[in-house]
Amino acid sequence: MLSVLAPYLERLWGPFRLFQSHIMLIGMGVVGGAILTFFILPRLSFILPCDRGRPFASAKDESRGKPTGAGLIMMLALLPVLFLVLPPGVRMWQIAVCLAAAMFSGYFDDRGTAAWSEGRKLLLDFSVAFATSLVFSRGRPVSIWLPLLDQAVTLPVWLYLIVAVTVLMVAINATNCSDGVDGLAGTLTLVSLFYLGGFLYAIVGHREIADYLLVPHNPVGAVWAILVFSAAGVLAGYLWYNAEPSSVLMGDAGSRLFGLLVGVAVLASGNPFLIFSITPVVLLNGGTGLVKLLLLRLFKRLGFDVRSPARIAEDRAKQTPASNGRTSGMIALLHRVRFPLHDHCLKNLGWSKPQVLIRFFLLQTFLIPILLVLLVKLR
Repeated sequence: MLSVLAPYLERLWGPFRLFQSHIMLIGMGVVGGAILTFFILPRLSFILPCDRGRPFASAKDESRGKPTGAGLIMMLALLPVLFLVLPPGVRMWQIAVCLAAAMFSGYFDDRGTAAWSEGRKLLLDFSVAFATSLVFSRGRPVSIWLPLLDQAVTLPVWLYLIVAVTVLMVAINATNCSDGVDGLAGTLTLVSLFYLGGFLYAIVGHREIADYLLVPHNPVGAVWAILVFSAAGVLAGYLWYNAEPSSVLMGDAGSRLFGLLVGVAVLASGNPFLIFSITPVVLLNGGTGLVKLLLLRLFKRLGFDVRSPARIAEDRAKQTPASNGRTSGMIALLHRVRFPLHDHCLKNLGWSKPQVLIRFFLLQTFLIPILLVLLVKLR
């Protein structure tokens, strides 16, 4: 809106022409999103449901009873900011609708009396990811760039949809699994968003730099950066209240909203492998837990006893009938590490929650630029 009004406002006062500057709109999006969230979040938190506690979460007792589902309020703060700072374009608002859909899929789970089944969540995540992927492809082949190749590769629609849906679902669920320590998921995601926004603005959206690095130039890269930075400002405003000890929680509404946003920014960059460079600690923390779950279920289907050694010893002490399944050293190895990894650090390594937050933040902050350089320069 402001970029459209800039030529008319400039007649009243010359500096209003800055509303056509992408960097100015980015700054306004960050600051506006942070300030608006800071003011409306505590005032609207009464509309949020209360956390009912997660059975296996490390801080389930501390979180129980706190307002959760703050992704709803963050989305309410993001929309007017985007209305002001985003240049006109249908695709950005289609993405905003997809972000809202991801948020609502988590919000209704947050406010339910019982947790939704994994199958139901998976179906909703897939639906949102598929719709978002369609927005990117528009039913046409899509060009992407990859490590080790100096030329773009054009994917047919069906293959691009498979890749895009996979990236988006991994981003959503890895972010969701990392939401277990006050400020952790928000802080790690905030770091990723700032790096993603900078990458979209300074590299993908800048023709000279993109050509130098052999990265395909995206003429609207800076517009994607405005979306990403505005959301980062909203997330920063939320973290003011989510710092330990938190007074409000993002819930599935927030983790699914920002997980999808990270995936969207990765797809906008044109390289799906960027997800590994831009969210390394989130994937290591939450994504590995998903891998463990899938492996244990696979072993169970193959007829193995997937109980942990501690559970086996407990069942023997209670004289519970033994399982007929086979045992495997791989299963015992999987049970030696708790997932998400922040649970392992808290319970097995004895880290405090501030130590988990700061150390994970430092790892994410320093790993991202190293991995980004490797991703871009290995071409």
